[in-house]
Amino acid sequence: MKIEGTGKLLRIFIGESDRINGQLLYEAIVRKAHEMNMAGVTVLRGIEGFGAASRIHRAKILRLSEDLPIVIELADTESRMKEAIAAFEEMIESSGAGVLMTLERVEIIRYH
Repeated sequence: MKIEGTGKLLRIFIGESDRINGQLLYEAIVRKAHEMNMAGVTVLRGIEGFGAASRIHRAKILRLSEDLPIVIELADTESRMKEAIAAFEEMIESSGAGVLMTLERVEIIRYH
């Protein structure tokens, strides 16, 4: 697949421990994006942050597991992104997770 020109960048902000049907939500979103043949997805793990509940989540040296912030970034064409957002909304709704999603216009320089 080759994509150049105007596209969309979707960011989904969730917690590391958010789950859907026993699976980590970020993993389920990546799998769904892969099934939908999205152009690309990256999961980023934050070291500190807070969301709608205003509870600060942070990494500590001596702790092994945390509920750290996760940002999932997906890039693709506008039409494909609309399909993906609908699918992700359904997943997020059924997970009950507190989520922030943002969408912005991007210029895709090279993807092929």
